[in-house]
Amino acid sequence: MKNNLSLSQIVAAALISKGWTLALAESCTGGLVCATLTDLAGSSDWFERGYITYSNEAKSECLGVSPELIESFGAVSEQVAKAMAEGAQKNAGVNAAISITGIAGPAGGSTEKPVGTVCFGWAIRDRNSQNLAICKTMHFAGDRQAVREQARDYALSELIALLK
Repeated sequence: MKNNLSLSQIVAAALISKGWTLALAESCTGGLVCATLTDLAGSSDWFERGYITYSNEAKSECLGVSPELIESFGAVSEQVAKAMAEGAQKNAGVNAAISITGIAGPAGGSTEKPVGTVCFGWAIRDRNSQNLAICKTMHFAGDRQAVREQARDYALSELIALLK
């Protein structure tokens, strides 16, 4: 995988070429993606804001995720990831948003959702005002930091693919 700065540079170039801005809604990564993106000088040209919504209450209050949705599917679910991405996109008024919610470990996993389970959402509004929301679930191996880093890299790599 490309190094983090390269991923940030590719994201930056893609967003700048479209005249778009980006927002993040992070849970298990705790701001790691935002920090990686804003390590790049000039990120204020295309990075709008990040929401660190670690608790269920924060997901609801900051992003408008329905408590019933969280109760029905769990905070670590594609349904909640989608709602997080759409909430970040709407609240920040951006063209693109990424959400990440997962179980980085070492505890907190279950048989259905083991440690390393991470759900992602990408919300894109194109120049024709068409909205696209995509969700995926991945399972990453390693310790807490490895899971978080893999989630960061995956979220950015998939955004790059969506922006092409």
